[in-house]
Amino acid sequence: MESGKAGRMPGIGGIQDERYEFHLTEEQEQRVARLHEENINIDLLFQGPLSPKAIPDEIAGRLLELCEPYKDDPMAYSHMPAKLLLKMAARGELPQYKEEWYRSGITAGNRELHLNDMETVLESMGQVQLQFDAAADWLVKARTAEDIRAAKRSGRKAGIVSAQETDGLGRNLGLLEALHDFGLRVLQLTYNNQNLIGSGCAEAANGGLSGYGVRFVERLNQLGIVVDTGHCGKQTTLDACRVSAAPVIASHTGVERLYPHMRCKSDEEIMAVAGTGGVVGIFAMPWFVHGDPDNTTLDHVLDHIDYVVRLAGVDHVGIGTDWPMSDVEWSLVYFKEHIAPRLGFAKGDGPSTETVKGLETYGRFGNFTRGLVARGYSDGDIAKIMGGNWLRVFEQVWG
Repeated sequence: MESGKAGRMPGIGGIQDERYEFHLTEEQEQRVARLHEENINIDLLFQGPLSPKAIPDEIAGRLLELCEPYKDDPMAYSHMPAKLLLKMAARGELPQYKEEWYRSGITAGNRELHLNDMETVLESMGQVQLQFDAAADWLVKARTAEDIRAAKRSGRKAGIVSAQETDGLGRNLGLLEALHDFGLRVLQLTYNNQNLIGSGCAEAANGGLSGYGVRFVERLNQLGIVVDTGHCGKQTTLDACRVSAAPVIASHTGVERLYPHMRCKSDEEIMAVAGTGGVVGIFAMPWFVHGDPDNTTLDHVLDHIDYVVRLAGVDHVGIGTDWPMSDVEWSLVYFKEHIAPRLGFAKGDGPSTETVKGLETYGRFGNFTRGLVARGYSDGDIAKIMGGNWLRVFEQVWG
């Protein structure tokens, strides 16, 4: 566990808490503990550090009462619990926020902006900045790769400002510079659907980048913002890899050959990302990596990591869990029933309350290191997968 000004938290990177059974020897467990403490561990699509199982029941009940006035507005009602949780954490009412992050051993994780429209742009900038201001003694905004390394040395955590939508920017490329000044360092080109930049993964047309999309990618390169294709359609991903002068990533996805879901990448896309020097981040979303969301385990997630290693090489895979959500269970059920279909997800096709066995909370993130040790990876390769590959891309793009 990282030490320093921020202090120590219980457990060793989540390794001692509710171990997922990998049948490791005591010597291997000692190796895991050393590696998880020494490595810079990065989750590039980090919905945590909170999760439904880490939020006390009394808080969930209180949120249900506080959100009742918003029930006539489905989008506001769905988003409100997560917003209130952040405010409660900022006021010091949720010690689990810091405890879970430290228990996880995650050095850096993204802090997400929402760029759906100008209202959400402004609102989410305030919410993101509040997280850094409220936790100024232990959470720093990562503007350079060195900021992440410095956070590791001092026992702090680093937040990487990212966004998954671009609709709120319209055709104003000048807004990208303002967002970069704020700290935006990773930007996804499309979500599931079509936008001005290109086609998302839910678009049957598979139209690729538009002419504006080409200029958009070029501007991201100039500013030093990482081009993310996580939710992009196949042709959009391939076009981005062709156009970009800097490494392209897929922050959170899976392998189509292992599970044929629209959110997973084909071999061609994986190789295209790797060809730019980029990284494919594997998610831990039960509905997208395995056919039975009630019985999806960390081994299924590790299968996707293994596949990318065999196909593209160990330098081109990382972790972007995207789950569990920093929310409460009743809100997630509501999201699946009322909101997910609006975002391009098929009925019943997640996200909801299921979690990967072995990653029910972010405090169990150390199970990734345990699983990689169990599968015979070397210390150096584990360091790359757990965060070193992301850090290399950041150094190339951010400086």
